[in-house]
Amino acid sequence: MDSSKSLRALAVIFFVSGLYDAFGGFYFAFTVGTGRSVDSPSTDPFYALFIATFLFSFAYLQLFSAFNIRRYLLNVGVVIFGRLFYVVLSFSYLLLVPDFPRTFMPTAVVDLCWSVAYVVFAIISSDVRLKDLFISARGKGVLLTS
Repeated sequence: MDSSKSLRALAVIFFVSGLYDAFGGFYFAFTVGTGRSVDSPSTDPFYALFIATFLFSFAYLQLFSAFNIRRYLLNVGVVIFGRLFYVVLSFSYLLLVPDFPRTFMPTAVVDLCWSVAYVVFAIISSDVRLKDLFISARGKGVLLTS
């Protein structure tokens, strides 16, 4: 896969995962905590809406960064950290807390898959280094001074 195709593939994966997070935001906003879905663990509507705001923020970041992925590679790294934090948190509770409900285990697996896909497509792209996902390139930003 040449560099432009692999970078385009990364952008498509990033966009689709943004759609996934937007769906998750609507799911939390309108079904979790309202008694319509996910009874275990029980969730207060405030917390469901609180989580939905994070999902909408992630979705916005991904959907619009995907249109200029080369410029916003650092956003990919931000989302990787967010997803991996959720994965580690979810699996630690699933493994270490007795009788913790397995309701959100599938979302942890999907988030892990998204993160792996981002890294794989970045690695196979010849004009993107893995470092570009986590460290901003020098000389391309604007320095804010007072």
